[in-house]
Amino acid sequence: MRKLILPVLCTLALISCKNENETTKTETIAVTYPETKKVDTVTNYFGTEVKDPYRWLEDDMSEETADWVQRQNKTTFGYLDNIPFREELKERLTDLWNYEKVGSPFKEGDYTYFFKNDGLQNQYVIYRYKTGEDPSTAEIFLDPNTFKEDGTISLGGLNFSEDGKTAAYSVSEGGSDWRKVLVMNTETKEIVEDTLVDIKFSGIAWKGNEGFYYSSYDKPEGSELSAKTDQHKLYYHKLGTSQEKDELIFGGTEAQKHRYVGGSVSEDNRWLQISASTSTSGNKLFLKDLSKPNSKLITVLDHTDSDTFVIDNVGTKLYLVTNLNAPNRKIVTVDASNPTPENWKDFIPETENVLSPGTGGGYFFTEYMVDAVSKVMQYDYDGNLVREIELPGVGSAGGFGAKKEEKELYYSFTNYVTPGSIYKFDIESGKSELYRKPEIDFNPENYESKQVFYTSKDGTKVPMIITHKKGIELNGKNPTILYGYGGFNISLTPSFSISNAVWMEQGGIYAVPNLRGGGEYGKKWHDAGTKMNKQNVFDDFIAAAEYLIANNYTSSDYLAIRGGSNGGLLVGATMTQRPDLMKVALPAVGVLDMLRYHTFTAGAGWAYDYGTADDNKEMFEYLKGYSPVHNVKAGTEYPATLVTTGDHDDRVVPAHSFKFAAELQDKQSGDNPTLIRIETDAGHGAGTPVSKTIEQYADIFGFTLYNMGYETLPSKTDKDIQQ
Repeated sequence: MRKLILPVLCTLALISCKNENETTKTETIAVTYPETKKVDTVTNYFGTEVKDPYRWLEDDMSEETADWVQRQNKTTFGYLDNIPFREELKERLTDLWNYEKVGSPFKEGDYTYFFKNDGLQNQYVIYRYKTGEDPSTAEIFLDPNTFKEDGTISLGGLNFSEDGKTAAYSVSEGGSDWRKVLVMNTETKEIVEDTLVDIKFSGIAWKGNEGFYYSSYDKPEGSELSAKTDQHKLYYHKLGTSQEKDELIFGGTEAQKHRYVGGSVSEDNRWLQISASTSTSGNKLFLKDLSKPNSKLITVLDHTDSDTFVIDNVGTKLYLVTNLNAPNRKIVTVDASNPTPENWKDFIPETENVLSPGTGGGYFFTEYMVDAVSKVMQYDYDGNLVREIELPGVGSAGGFGAKKEEKELYYSFTNYVTPGSIYKFDIESGKSELYRKPEIDFNPENYESKQVFYTSKDGTKVPMIITHKKGIELNGKNPTILYGYGGFNISLTPSFSISNAVWMEQGGIYAVPNLRGGGEYGKKWHDAGTKMNKQNVFDDFIAAAEYLIANNYTSSDYLAIRGGSNGGLLVGATMTQRPDLMKVALPAVGVLDMLRYHTFTAGAGWAYDYGTADDNKEMFEYLKGYSPVHNVKAGTEYPATLVTTGDHDDRVVPAHSFKFAAELQDKQSGDNPTLIRIETDAGHGAGTPVSKTIEQYADIFGFTLYNMGYETLPSKTDKDIQQ
């Protein structure tokens, strides 16, 4: 059991404090970490014995683990309660969050629907009005805030039948990936069937008006929040029948065994597309002709060497998006009668930029990432370029999709200093007009965002966007959050965040590098950060921090690193490799035990990015070499660390965070706090109620600034007095 001496910062006049935001420690509070028992668990990997003293924390069903969680939270919130400006942060987050947020409208049947949040509602509400009528007549169609008073049951997805008269929507309880699906008559808003249960990692794909396809696993033995799931199955649910009678479409045999299986139906209801994957990258692809009863599956791809899907069709002519022999993706055409790759013809060829296409109104819209910034082109169905879409600025555009008969579509635009606005786009003329701009207490004119390129350890050039208030002094003393992800082909493109706006209001800098492992430069960029190349991601992140320090944006005393999920791994690996580099570390819902991640839920599906400790000795040693849980060393002074997770996270199970926090508390040599904040009735992040989100950010920002030496919020600091 270790004790941490927690400084209580003076809250008196600033003149009584040291210069340059240093803290005057007038009194101290002794904080005692909860005791975490150790067990003699050892696993042998290729002749190497690895101790796992905190494996008992993996049992999320045990009372002992629940007691540990309770004691850790008591310690953590006892610390957070002592941060003098925590409530002030919460109040400002609440104030800024409290503005009306409205999504793009979309048509289903006789109605136009849109999502809306009045400001501080825990979940968005779905409204609708008769298409052609005044939008001011909109009524509430579905209010997820009524699912549970505290907002911890959220809407997972909402899909309509072809005629719009029936809708199926999924709900998540406590943030879990397991879903329930309810079927509603859209005219009466009544639930018309028994609830479907035990559905996971699934869309809802309607077949006309008759029923829909969905995916799930057999319910695992033991804990449904942590037990391994590895055989995904695609089912068809016919309206008016019980779930027990649902037809198994794919995944029921050993030959069809895959970890992820998904189904989608073409807009003309002609084709069922089935994607089957063993990992998060690469898929097999099959088609089923729904116009022919009892038709057999048609194989498009029988291997997982690419990511390929059908984006549209005209009868039997298929349009496929693929990165097979095209790392930045292209669109090809082929006839469904003979759809294998040797028959593909380029339709929109690969370019030097990554392609993310959509369709609408009889056109293709190809969004390209140019150094992580959007560029959008419009093509007709003969492959002719119609125009480049003139976007409102430099940033991220999204939503270029609509049904074929539509004459207009709605897209969103945002960047780090521009709250998301919606634009109406006339598909024939190519003209955009502002449809809805949020009324928010934030002035983008007071901030600047610029992209720089820095050099990583091996000479690779990496882009980074740095955002902050205009006119800040580059004196090395600006509180800075360096945020990263670097994995799973996911791209970090510029987008506005209310929480980051509050951070920047306080004089904070927000920096986001586009690390290898992401998708910003296509499959090659992704692969450069996977398996035996994973260290490249950490090197890129370290080099970003060093750039910020070298150019006087900040210094190690004012730098925090932050990331979630795979980004939590990034933070954990970086802080254990370079604990001197930052003052604060904020790993959220992180993958932190790299030797056992694949034994939980669908974790084995991440092996494309990580490899597993069971693969071979070389892979085991590589993973052990950076696994955060296994690289916390006694006698090392680690940065102030706030680990965050949710007790219902069944994507990255909380045991990762539990074990990492226990290791840090046991081995931390300095006075920096190493705490874990465990949200109850919360999962991996999606669907988290606004009230909980605000509390989380108040705690994260408060912890960060407090440990950088601030005794009041930086925006309230009188620089003249400090100097």
